This record gives sequence, C-alpha cells and structure tokens, in this order.
Amino acid sequence: MFAGFMMNTWTTATIVAVVAGVVGFFVVLRGEAFPAHAIPKGAFTGAAGAALLGISTLIGLAVFSLLGALSIGILGRRGRNDVATALTLVMMLALGAAFLSRTTQYEAEIYSLLFGEILGVSTSQIVPTAALGAVCLAAIAVLYRPLMLSSVVPEIAEARGVRGYRIQICFLIVLALAATMTVPVVGALLMFSLMTGPPAAARYLTSRPVLAVALSVAIALITVWAAIAASYLYNWPVGFFVGTLAALSYGAGRTWAAWRRSRSRTLPSHDPQLIAQVTGR
Repeated sequence: MFAGFMMNTWTTATIVAVVAGVVGFFVVLRGEAFPAHAIPKGAFTGAAGAALLGISTLIGLAVFSLLGALSIGILGRRGRNDVATALTLVMMLALGAAFLSRTTQYEAEIYSLLFGEILGVSTSQIVPTAALGAVCLAAIAVLYRPLMLSSVVPEIAEARGVRGYRIQICFLIVLALAATMTVPVVGALLMFSLMTGPPAAARYLTSRPVLAVALSVAIALITVWAAIAASYLYNWPVGFFVGTLAALSYGAGRTWAAWRRSRSRTLPSHDPQLIAQVTGR
C-alpha cells in the first residue's frame, strides 16, 4: 500500500482533498453545487478537444473550465443562475460529443476524466497539481472575508462596497482552476463528491467558519485516504468508495445536527454566531 508507485497517489490525493475541502466549503455555503458539477464537465470537453487537436490536455482543461465559469457568471447576472448553469453544461456536453465523434482513440481517457485514475498518478502530475492547488488556496485566502460576507449576508456586503457579481466571477474562476487541477487525477465526478459531501457535513457540525473549513478539509482527507486504502485492499474502484464515504459523512453530519436540535428544542431563524464572526460585530 505504501510502495514507491503508491506514494504519488497518496501525495496527489492529499493535495486534491485539501483544495476540495477549502473550495467546497464555499460551494456549499453559497449554494453553488450545480456550477461545481457543471464546470468539471466543461473541463472534460476541453480535454476531448485538446486530444483531437493533438495539444496538451491540461491546456484544453484550463481553457474550457474558464470558459464554462465565465459563461455561468455572465449569463447568470441578469437571469436565473440555475438556468445559466444548465445551458452552459448542455453546450459543453454538445461540444464534447462533437469532439469525441471525430476520434476513435479516446475511450480510455473518457473513463479517466470522468472517474479518475488516482492509482496511476505519475510523478510528472504532482508539480502541476500542487502549483494549481496553491493558486486556488491563495485566491481563497485573498477573497476570504468578502467571499464570506457576500455568502452569508449579501445585503450587508453590498452596503460595505463588496460587489456580489465580481465576487461571484472570482469564485467561479477559482472553481475552474480547481477543476483543471483535479479532473486529470480524480475525475469530474469524484471531485464533485469531495466538494459537496465533506463540506456539507462540516457545516452541520459547526457554525464557526474557520473551524468548518478545517473540518471540511479533515473529512475530505479521511474520505480520500480511506477510499484509496479500501480500493487497494478490495480491488474495487476508488470512485465507489469516495462517493459512498462522502455521502456517509453528509448523513452523519445531518444526524448530528438533528440530535443537537432535539437537545436544544429551539433554533434561531438565522445563524447569529456565523453572522457575528463575518461582520465583525
């Protein structure tokens, strides 16, 4: 399990889990699960186009991830965000189908980009993954306060000069970078599992933002590590274990929250502790 070839898997999975835990917390907090599902699909289409043109898959991933993110942000500004996201996803999938129809040598990469090949990570993939992961984390660190403020209390954020549209575009770009980094390693579907299950569980466990981010990362790490170990021991797909454990973590978080509510009997209409920490009051 800890042989030389597996060390690349453990290292890359750790990087991916940390980024997914941090970025995913804001995905859940802002209700951006649908864009987090759609943007990696756009990245998949870009990879198909890059393979058709004979250029680096990473370039295709980056270009189409950013195009998908900007399309969602621009189209959703004056209309419904879910409709803009759905239309962007449909267009990306249509282009992907067109690209795939022009080649017969892409079947293996289709599976890899959807479900990941984390047990076959090469040494050359670690540095680009780590670099893009560092960029994502740095961007979240810079955007943290306005991003948190616009997510929890958008009216107060606007009053304080935080432009919700600009923050939305910036966050979607971070999502695009995360997709570019992770799709070649864990696949579009597994990244979506990591960006929703562990962060949602963390939100049920605590209302303190920093602690929730830390818990989100911890749960994502445990999910990925346990999935790799179980896949190695039982020869089942990593994706099965990642998706199952992510769902179980969410169920456990909801169970804990329900038990806590039954103990307290009363709940405030808003989360005063979270709002107070965000606004500084």
